[in-house]
Amino acid sequence: MGKLYEALTPALRSFLAEAPVFFVATAPLAADGRVNVSPKGGMDTLAVLDDTTVAYLDLIGSGAETIAHLRENGRITLMFCSFTARPKIVRLYGRGRCVFPDSPEWDTLIGRFGTHPIPRSVVVVSVDRIADSCGFTVPEMTLVRERDLQDKWGERRTGAELEEYMRRKNSRSIDGLPARPHATP
Repeated sequence: MGKLYEALTPALRSFLAEAPVFFVATAPLAADGRVNVSPKGGMDTLAVLDDTTVAYLDLIGSGAETIAHLRENGRITLMFCSFTARPKIVRLYGRGRCVFPDSPEWDTLIGRFGTHPIPRSVVVVSVDRIADSCGFTVPEMTLVRERDLQDKWGERRTGAELEEYMRRKNSRSIDGLPARPHATP
C-alpha cells in the first residue's frame, strides 16, 4: 500500500540517491497544452537539499518544456522507480523554479552535482507531497552503464555554438511558451 511522508526520511533519501534514472513531469495551464515527461539520468545530477527540497542539474537538451512550464506555473512532479528486486515507486510533488548561471544562487547549487560541460540550469523543487507506491508492475532490470553521450556532445562545441543551439532549441516550448529567458554568461 502507498504511504505519504511529511519529509524525505533517511530511507527515502537513500532510495533517491540510488536511482540511476528519474522522470520529471510538467504541464502548461492551457487545456490544449502538452503534458511533458522527461527522463533524467546520471546519478550525480540529483541533490536533496533538505527535508522537503530537492534539486537536479538540468543539462542542455533538444527542448525546454520543463523550463517553460515552471516559468508559467511552477507545477512539477518527480518520479523514481526501483528496478531492483524490491519494488517501489516514489513521487515528489511540488513547485519548481529554475536557477540559471547568472543567478547569485548558482555557485552554491552547482557544487552539489557532478561536473558536466553543458549545464543549462538547476531546477529546485519545493516538495509539498511525498508519496510512495508498490511498483509491482515495474520490471526488474540491471543497469549496464551510464551514458556519457550528452557530455561528449557538449565537449565538442564551443560556448558560442552551445549558445546558438540553445537560442534555436530552448527559447520556446513546443506549445510556444517562453522557455530559456536569457543567454548564459
